[in-house]
Amino acid sequence: MYISENHKKQGDFKMTDYAPGMRAVIRDEEWLIKRIETNSLGHQVLHCVGVTPLVKDRDAIFLTDLEQIQIVDPASIQLIADSSPFFKRSLLYLESQWRQQLPTDTNLHIGHKAAMDPMPYQLDPAKLSLQRPRQRILIADTVGLGKTLEAGILMSELIARGKGKRILVVTVKSMMTQFQKEMWNRFTIPLVRLDSNRIQKIRASLPSNYNPFFYYDKTIVSIDTLKRDVEYRTHLEKAYWDIIVIDEAQNVAERGDHQAQRSRLAKLLANRSDTMIMLSATPHDGRAKSFASLMNMLDPTAIADPENYTPEDIRGLCIRRFKSDVKNQVNGSFLERQVTLEHCHASAQEEYAFDLLAEMQLEMDAGKAKSSGRLFKTSLEKSLFSSPAACRKSIEARLKKLYKKYTADDISDIRLLEELHTALGQVTPENFTRYQKLLELLRSDSYGWNPKDPGDRVVIFTERIETMNYLAEHLRTDLGLKSSAIQEISGGMSDAEQQRIVEDFGRTESSTRILVASDVASEGLNLHYLSHRLIHFDIPWSLMVFQQRNGRIDRYGQQKRPDIRYLLIESNNKQIKGDMRIIEILIQKEEQALKNIGDPALLLGKFNVEEEETVIAEAIESGSDADTFAQSLDADAQEFNPFEALMAAASETEETAIEQLSETVSDETLFTDKEYLEQAVQYLNQTDSNPVQELQTVSGLDIRLTPEMERRLRALIPEEAMPQGETLRLSDDKAFCMEQMRTSMQKNMDEAAWPSSQYLWKLHPIFSWVNDKAGLLFKRAEAPVLGLPGVLYPGEALYIVSGSVPNLKSTPLIDEWFGLLYRDGQFIQRLSMEEVVQKAGLRSARIPNTNCITNQSIVAASSLLHDVVTQAKTYLTERYQQYQAEMNPKLDAEVDKLIELQEKHKEYYQTTLFEHERQLQEQERRVDKLFDDFTNWVKETLTIQNNPYIRIVSVLMGVSE
Repeated sequence: MYISENHKKQGDFKMTDYAPGMRAVIRDEEWLIKRIETNSLGHQVLHCVGVTPLVKDRDAIFLTDLEQIQIVDPASIQLIADSSPFFKRSLLYLESQWRQQLPTDTNLHIGHKAAMDPMPYQLDPAKLSLQRPRQRILIADTVGLGKTLEAGILMSELIARGKGKRILVVTVKSMMTQFQKEMWNRFTIPLVRLDSNRIQKIRASLPSNYNPFFYYDKTIVSIDTLKRDVEYRTHLEKAYWDIIVIDEAQNVAERGDHQAQRSRLAKLLANRSDTMIMLSATPHDGRAKSFASLMNMLDPTAIADPENYTPEDIRGLCIRRFKSDVKNQVNGSFLERQVTLEHCHASAQEEYAFDLLAEMQLEMDAGKAKSSGRLFKTSLEKSLFSSPAACRKSIEARLKKLYKKYTADDISDIRLLEELHTALGQVTPENFTRYQKLLELLRSDSYGWNPKDPGDRVVIFTERIETMNYLAEHLRTDLGLKSSAIQEISGGMSDAEQQRIVEDFGRTESSTRILVASDVASEGLNLHYLSHRLIHFDIPWSLMVFQQRNGRIDRYGQQKRPDIRYLLIESNNKQIKGDMRIIEILIQKEEQALKNIGDPALLLGKFNVEEEETVIAEAIESGSDADTFAQSLDADAQEFNPFEALMAAASETEETAIEQLSETVSDETLFTDKEYLEQAVQYLNQTDSNPVQELQTVSGLDIRLTPEMERRLRALIPEEAMPQGETLRLSDDKAFCMEQMRTSMQKNMDEAAWPSSQYLWKLHPIFSWVNDKAGLLFKRAEAPVLGLPGVLYPGEALYIVSGSVPNLKSTPLIDEWFGLLYRDGQFIQRLSMEEVVQKAGLRSARIPNTNCITNQSIVAASSLLHDVVTQAKTYLTERYQQYQAEMNPKLDAEVDKLIELQEKHKEYYQTTLFEHERQLQEQERRVDKLFDDFTNWVKETLTIQNNPYIRIVSVLMGVSE
């Protein structure tokens, strides 16, 4: 029988005591019971997830009064003698089951093994998060330290723990392909890119009321796509994910009293997943409330007063490091950048335009106070410092407005602007000195750029779209390059177009040599694969933009010394000269800050691009001399910054905890990944004479794809990552796979730049298929018996048992594999799995099968099954008690902390002015519900019941030869 003695048939008076974590056979398939409810008729409702291959990972709801439900009894297993040569059938089956054991501790089991050379600091976010009930964290490391990789490490750990089936990544549109590739190439996390084209295809193939977020389990989508379509809000509210990642998270923070669409969207998503990972190199704008909005998305109970909180309030929610913090860990991974200021002496035509601008007194500015940072003259100067073309565009836009109301006789501004517009028209490419300096630099032997070298490309940043277009147009002519050799990228392009350009820039076989970029490309993009050269054609008035721009090539993984050039205007005009000196000081201070305090944004203390630009504009409008401005920067840098101190204090506390509690561990089963895959494919495809081959030049496998295997892979991985031919090429050599990521860019333009070889490790989707197929080598209610003469003594029987104890949400918090050794029918001892493997020699290359298991042996082994289950329950009860002893104080502390925080939230609202008492009561009810829900979640997550699920996986017997 496969039915528990406690099971009550339909119509019995006594109801079965179902519990989360139980396994049940319903409609001839095995299910895991996740949750039990009682409906209005008094009958139990079972929320289940499928276990057996046909229904694996499918959710279902069963009514106990309508279904025949068989609770699985582990002692009713049928023992089957394995007659396969060298016990291959049993060993593959055992491996397939053992690999599905879930880590339940806080150590790193898999993430550090990804296709990367992780620095110790990159493991810290995962170590920190795994110590908390919910993995919700803002990774706020500075530009270039590898936040995407840190997110991938944590995601890998969660997938290994069964907490990463459904994943949603939200990023800016230019980053979608890059993020998708990083996750696949390094971690084999298969994100499907939901760009505008893909979404249109999905919508065309689905009923109008179908939720597109159910179509794929793991997706990446642009936040601009989500916020643009009101329909998505309804779909998002009805979908749920295991992990949500929000990249460039500073874009979703609240700004003042205004909640932008992005912020509202992020708040909605915050409630749609247990795990949330936010990434941002610029995590706050210097305002307590703005940063608190991000923290409260991660944990709505954390901060009561968004204007006043401490490091303790955000402990565990944020980690932030600068290059100076990790320099002892990087082992030369960050090459010191070379910075050069290229001085450009203004031509006569430029000097004339500068003189006109300096002398200009605009009536439209007359009513505005100087040092306001709002004068139109200042914005003209800023655009002129970008290019004459950009300044002419600004003048034309303002004249268009003035012409509607005035004539030149009515307001002198029209004449002054027209005169400057004409003068700027005389600045041709030949006498535009910064452009000529750019040409000279690109052609010079000292700079050493070779446009024929596909591995040496140049990034040119400029602030204005007009400047970007101007440079691209004239460089194509003056450098004699093909039109496609110079590409532009700006925020006005579609997501697909931005992704194509970035991808081309990183492809060796692409003809692109120069990327002229507006600041849309300064956030997040990896431009360092084929480029170590960056030129600032214009100089940003924001230290945060400096940091973002330079971080495109000066980042983790750069193989060459970053070469950064700033093109600086040198003018005889006193005002222009003074203003440019202020800009030059910004460059110098940014470099100093990078080496000393880590974060250049501390110098201006604004942490917001627009406000930093206003500070510079005010300095220019007030006529500040350069020395005074430099002194003010030094003074600001010495001032206490509460948010940097806040995050630093929280990070320091956590780093101590990380060092004390977390380790990296290596889980070994019977086979390596490569051995298991090779042997399983050969065994499962015995009709094929050569289903798998060893790679010749590197460790790895070429697997011939069967139609079934191809169907399974297409359902699991993005179409871009699917093999192009008839074989799947996999390598477990990390260095080779990392090099493949780089050389994949050598493909032709009409092919996707994806590696031809994929990383072979435990998380590759191929193992999902292999585990399912190998798991069918024995039926659901069977366990193999291996006769091992000369290894175990006659009369010895070693039972391999798995046992798990779930929480109230059916997630295992204890998941153990162990052996129970019997001798002559008497229990002797419990063994760890490593002891089992060593004692039985299961890792031996070939264990001879002498087929000496008799019916009498099977009967003897079967007679002990009830005692085996009893012994297993005894051991799991000990583990349960151990867990309770360790967790109860932590659970009590967590609940006490929530009670304390609840009171803080209420006290805050009681001191807040509300127009009506009813509003205060509504807020207090909201707080009560919030904390009740979260307290219940904590209890359900951390509380376990002594109701273990036990499974006898295999029996090893000593027999006579």
